[in-house]
Amino acid sequence: MRVHVVSDVHGNAQDLAKAGDGADALICLGDLVLFLDYANHARGIFPDLFGEENARRIVALRTARRFDEARVFARGLWEELARRGVDKATAVESAVRDQYAELFAAFPAPTYATYGNVDVPPLWPEYVRPGTTVLDGERVEIGGRVFGFVGGGLPSPMRTPYEVPEEEYAAKVEALGEVDVLCSHIPPEVPELTYDTVARRFERGSTALLAAIRRVRPRYALFGHVHQPLARRVRVGATECVNVGHFASSGRPWVLEW
Repeated sequence: MRVHVVSDVHGNAQDLAKAGDGADALICLGDLVLFLDYANHARGIFPDLFGEENARRIVALRTARRFDEARVFARGLWEELARRGVDKATAVESAVRDQYAELFAAFPAPTYATYGNVDVPPLWPEYVRPGTTVLDGERVEIGGRVFGFVGGGLPSPMRTPYEVPEEEYAAKVEALGEVDVLCSHIPPEVPELTYDTVARRFERGSTALLAAIRRVRPRYALFGHVHQPLARRVRVGATECVNVGHFASSGRPWVLEW
């Protein structure tokens, strides 16, 4: 069996359409939507609405951890759009729908997908096609191995769309039971896996995932979320914990064979 795994697609539909080439299945660990590109300030929903200069400004504020200032700045931009008759919720949903239509059409069959923290789960059923299976707190057998999926992120200063309370997230992890491969969007709470070397900050990792890894001892724990981690692979006991990479920039899936 050969399975390709991607995460943090962030609008890269062109490479996503080729991500399953040569594989028996594709796994997507979420973050399909591109709201704001920290490397290219001209890409994403935010610059489409407010322009590249404003995108550059909010990236600078967030990178400096000035999150309250960033929220005030963004609120002012939205208020200006509102004065021009543009409704925030309608504008964002329309842009997300455009991206989802293109991205879900790019998934090969079979694809197994879960949500990232910037995804909007209520919209997914409208775009999922035959051959794509969405899992969150659920298991599936692929080639004789049991894969468990946990979607979303944990509460953070970024206040992204699909952040799950810690108790709810832990319940989803617990519901998986025994698995061979533990798939999630965010990493387990291991410092080397949660620190982003470019953003120069720790992202949220999950203590529930780490506890499950120590208890269940899956062969692999696969995840994304941290775009430039201090370490891409860390062994925790019997489990190889792997950040499968920032697909939006690399365009290459991580390969699992057995």
